[in-house]
Amino acid sequence: MSRFVDANRARRTRPPSARALRDAWLLAGIRRVHEGSNGVYGQLKIWDELNETGVRVARCTVERLMRGNGLVGVGPVETRKTTLPGRAPRAAPDLVRRDFTATRPDAVWLSDFTYVRTWQGWAYLALVLDVHTRRIVGWQLAPHMRQSLVRDAFEMALAARLEHDGGLVTHSDNGSQYTSYEYTESLLRAGIAPSRGRTGTALDNAMAESVIATLKRELIGRYSWKTRLDLELALVSYIGWYNARRRHRSLRHRGETRMRRLTPQQMLELFNQQTTADSMVPK
Repeated sequence: MSRFVDANRARRTRPPSARALRDAWLLAGIRRVHEGSNGVYGQLKIWDELNETGVRVARCTVERLMRGNGLVGVGPVETRKTTLPGRAPRAAPDLVRRDFTATRPDAVWLSDFTYVRTWQGWAYLALVLDVHTRRIVGWQLAPHMRQSLVRDAFEMALAARLEHDGGLVTHSDNGSQYTSYEYTESLLRAGIAPSRGRTGTALDNAMAESVIATLKRELIGRYSWKTRLDLELALVSYIGWYNARRRHRSLRHRGETRMRRLTPQQMLELFNQQTTADSMVPK
């Protein structure tokens, strides 16, 4: 009997195992991400968020800890389909073919739009992304998803466009807004080649989809928006930070001592510096 009591006492006083300590540490991170999303994120998004912040953890571990502690995300909500083919679409080839690379700024732009729920109703956000620098070069928020939504975002990008040899391609999906006569003609008048992926194939515009997912994860999904104006003001601040200060894993440059991750603005400045240096080399 004494031996049994001693064994129980030893188990109670034994320090927690390495796995128990790691689980407690992971659970604190899971709770932080879950609370930061106002309880919206389920195990998949929390697992993705943890890995994005450098916490290497298996998805099944996140699922186990959430299930064991009663943490769940929200269920499906009302959605709006945004990629609607037009009645008489203007044809355009796929000039990008999932090759989301460019050797200079303003060589390839990607266009897409999404929807955001506010207390006033749905808001629709159109973006134009420069492939080389990852800058958001144009955007527009509106209470509708008519053709003018994507055209206004394009006009913002066009106003800041830098002229380069080799032209510019603007790629999008086959939504009616992008296949409309008015939008296509505005591209052609500006000397820009339209390019479109296939309807219902997100991978054909995967980089733009990824930027929208990032924006939703880092800004839109973290707050409840009372008005479209509140959302628009927050977007002004976020996109300014995104272009100037957010470092990207895909924007890498080898410095004097190590590989650096650059911001979109730094990527643009690096290109301008290289272009200036090349122009000073005697031919």
